[in-house]
Amino acid sequence: MDHTFAAFPIWVIAIDYLLGIVMWTLIGRAAMNIFLPEDSDFFFMKFFVRATNPVIRVFRPVTPGFLLDPLVPLFVAWFFYMARFYLMPWLLGYSVMGMLSFPLESEIAQALYRMFGGG
Repeated sequence: MDHTFAAFPIWVIAIDYLLGIVMWTLIGRAAMNIFLPEDSDFFFMKFFVRATNPVIRVFRPVTPGFLLDPLVPLFVAWFFYMARFYLMPWLLGYSVMGMLSFPLESEIAQALYRMFGGG
């Protein structure tokens, strides 16, 4: 964790965490939608729908009409991924950030490595 905070300013980490949480919540909604309808009473599905509906509504003007409704969250998540992978490094002046350079995923990967890989 210290490595991430040393490599990036705190505002970069905060923005990346926010964008990452939104992105993974949208992906979670799409994954849950494989097994459950959007109007399911299951509390996780209710959370995913309630948390992501405002974001999906904002992106509705750029969402193609031919896209199936269950795929819309993945389409919107793609925008967040692109912002994290291309826009953030460009704003910071980097040409490429590299594999596992996303602070949110790096922290998760490091925690999993410490738990299961020894380190």
